[in-house]
Amino acid sequence: MLVDSEDALTLGSSTWHHLLNRDGWGRPEGADDDQAFLMVQVMETWFLADRDALRKYFGAKLNEKAFKKWPKLEDLSKDAVLDVLERATASCRKRYSKGKTSFELLAIVDPAQVEAACPHAKALLEKLRTV
Repeated sequence: MLVDSEDALTLGSSTWHHLLNRDGWGRPEGADDDQAFLMVQVMETWFLADRDALRKYFGAKLNEKAFKKWPKLEDLSKDAVLDVLERATASCRKRYSKGKTSFELLAIVDPAQVEAACPHAKALLEKLRTV
C-alpha cells in the first residue's frame, strides 16, 4: 500500500503507527511493516525532487524562483508543497492541479532523483527491487 502521509511523521514512528494515529487505519492481521509505504508528506513532494520533469511538463514559463534549496524535501508540509507548485506554475499555459496533471507528472518524474531526495521513496523503491 502506498499513500500520502498528509502530515509530518513522528521521529521513530512506524508507517502503520502513523496511519493508525492520523487516519484510524489499523494494521491488517498478517500485514508486515514493509507492506505499507508513505509519500511524505504528499505525492507532490516527489515532483519537487525532479525539477527537470517540471521544466519539461510546464515549459519556459515555469517560475523556478518559487523553488528553494530545501535540505529535506520530506520536511515540507502538504500546504507548503502545493503552494510552491501553484506559485511556480501561475504563469504557465498548464497550471498545477491535482488529478490529471498530478498523474501525468508522476509518470515522468525520474525515480533516481526522487529516491535521492526522499528517504521514504527510497525505502519503497528498495522494497520493489526485491519483489
